[in-house]
Amino acid sequence: MLSSVIIFNQIKTVTSKLIKIGLSADQNFPSNDKGQITYFGMQDISIAMKNITYEEIYKQLEETRNFNIKMLDGALIQMLYSFKGTELVAHRLAFFPAPNLESFQNEPEIYEDDEIYADILGKNIVTFPIRFDYDPNNFEEIKHPKTHITLGQYKNCRIPISEPLTPELFIAFVLRNFYNTAFETNINHFVISTHRFSQTITDKEKSLLHLGIY
Repeated sequence: MLSSVIIFNQIKTVTSKLIKIGLSADQNFPSNDKGQITYFGMQDISIAMKNITYEEIYKQLEETRNFNIKMLDGALIQMLYSFKGTELVAHRLAFFPAPNLESFQNEPEIYEDDEIYADILGKNIVTFPIRFDYDPNNFEEIKHPKTHITLGQYKNCRIPISEPLTPELFIAFVLRNFYNTAFETNINHFVISTHRFSQTITDKEKSLLHLGIY
């Protein structure tokens, strides 16, 4: 069974690995207060849910240091879990890419020899936030799956996911899809354990296009 201690230790480990391979520019290490896993210095993060521009959301999160990790290209990563005893009751895993990559894209020759930046140099790249939520208290079959992914800030975008994600799975997803060159070079640092949460997806939700972890 996955406990708050295991999840807390996974976040510490992946944070250290991102520092070691040079992908983290800044970080707040996690804290575990009776099963509430946050990061040191966390403030009210309701800003990330408000109806304001993404640029404003990102700016406020960055200025208040509301992140576990700030990547070298400015992307912010949040990993928040809530346990009640041994039971996971919620998680919020978010990826907020820097809304403006012009400094990288306008002068690619400065960065093109560095594998870390290889995947963000294209001028056709459009940045948008991604959030993985485990939110069983608001469950409505299909409309609000217990575990889902939200793309962008679309209010009703909740794509079902088979189960809650561990920090290892989440970080591997981010690196594989958005920092693939650096990920492939350092893949041995990101071996994913066999620890998993139980499935939460329903049969009706399985009949829809969804994301699965098997």
